[in-house]
Amino acid sequence: MLVTQEQKDVVAAVARVAKERVAPRASEIDATGEYAWDLKELFAELGYFGIGIPKAYGGTGHSLQTVCMVVEELGKVCGSTALMVASQELGAMPIMIAGSEETKKKYLAPLASGEAIAAFCLTEAGAGSDAGAMSTVAVRDGDEWVLNGSKCYITNGSQADIFSVFAKSKPNKGIRGISAFVVERNSPGFKIGRIDNKMGIRGSSTTEIIFEDCRIPAQNLMGREGMGFSTAMGTLDRTRPTVAAQGLGIAQGALDHAIAYMKERQQFGHAISNFQGLRWMTAELATEIESARQLIYHAAEVIDKEDEGGKKRLSSEAGRLSAMCKLKATDVAMRVTTDAVQLTGGYGYMKENPLERMMRDAKITQIYEGTNQVQREVIASKLFV
Repeated sequence: MLVTQEQKDVVAAVARVAKERVAPRASEIDATGEYAWDLKELFAELGYFGIGIPKAYGGTGHSLQTVCMVVEELGKVCGSTALMVASQELGAMPIMIAGSEETKKKYLAPLASGEAIAAFCLTEAGAGSDAGAMSTVAVRDGDEWVLNGSKCYITNGSQADIFSVFAKSKPNKGIRGISAFVVERNSPGFKIGRIDNKMGIRGSSTTEIIFEDCRIPAQNLMGREGMGFSTAMGTLDRTRPTVAAQGLGIAQGALDHAIAYMKERQQFGHAISNFQGLRWMTAELATEIESARQLIYHAAEVIDKEDEGGKKRLSSEAGRLSAMCKLKATDVAMRVTTDAVQLTGGYGYMKENPLERMMRDAKITQIYEGTNQVQREVIASKLFV
């Protein structure tokens, strides 16, 4: 992986912010389960929310590789704050892919500045991995679309201002009947439902979204009617590497913490870092992390070369690599955090140790943006053609 000087500078700056501003807040954010508005304002000031948005629409126009680097660096100290950047990229991506020029100009600038927060609304209670089974419907009524239904497990649901929503405008046509819409928080008939109490990433809200005769302007349809499923899948192909980077960051942060502890912890007259069994265990974890890192940044490089700001449909190879890096990195995150707790013994199990938080945070990365079982099926579908 070749890293430019600009990327090195970005990573160095983010690393300082992570160490000085995010790390001291991570435990409190997890304990209270509250969204870190102070860090949100800081990230907005630093331009993190617009890092993947083109300069033409107010962003800094960085590559997906660079977005992943930022998410990885933040993930080393706090999964919830890393998700702030990753989820903004996810919510904005359908607009970048399918929004009209007018829609892009209207919505991407406030997202890039951090003035507005984005959310991606695909999942429903009866339509998780099977997105085609969604029941939320959209009906055209003159110059408006009227949405009815609900979404669940929506990241940023409580804070978001702009929602990328997928609904069936042609209910009898399966995935070919799904369309994509931009919905503003203040739209008539839009409601925030249940707020979920989660195991991990507790500083990021996850909510139910309800549409009761929710009316939005006709021009808020993104792309052509019936092309929403393609927009959703194109979005996930481009954003799965950021979830992989979140998992990678959590894994690297956990290993770094475990190694520091092992150098200090004395047993039988020696630091436990001198015991071969633990040294080999640590070496295996480091190797797994590095293999995941190389896969993530290779996938991001391929997507960057093909993408051109969402203007082009990604190749089968890009989709395969996107699924592979998400699968690999998030499975590695779960293994590393679990083993890091083991390496630090009883101390690792205590709330005062960040490893138990990292372990809880790592678990969701295997589930959202497509479960890792789904990733395996996506990969297989690219192989058996």
